[in-house]
Amino acid sequence: MGMDKTVRPCTGLTWPALRDFLGQRQYPLQLRMIDGELAFPDEMPPESWHELRVSTPQGMLTLRRTEDAVTVVTWGNADTGLRQAWHALTWACAEVSGGQVETEQGPLSAAAFRQQVELPPALTV
Repeated sequence: MGMDKTVRPCTGLTWPALRDFLGQRQYPLQLRMIDGELAFPDEMPPESWHELRVSTPQGMLTLRRTEDAVTVVTWGNADTGLRQAWHALTWACAEVSGGQVETEQGPLSAAAFRQQVELPPALTV
């Protein structure tokens, strides 16, 4: 059983923009899979990608994309570090795309979401 957070609307989000946004903040991401196929860490997904498996310093996360949203998925038993990575990737998707994070309290802007969640230490500076 996994946990997920959805960012909507999330149109125009590209892998390079997401990777570079977090990379510029000293939080590296690498691709591991594209649409169920193994990928080289520096490989570029096609513009039509539906699912990316992403490696963070704390572990693996999945990005699932639909027409107007991206959902960030992690394990239901994720430890603190992996939950922080999950929050970081969700925040970055919202920030880069201009979308909002869907939460139980309602939609939150990227800035509001960032203030409410615990992020990896590299992103709290």
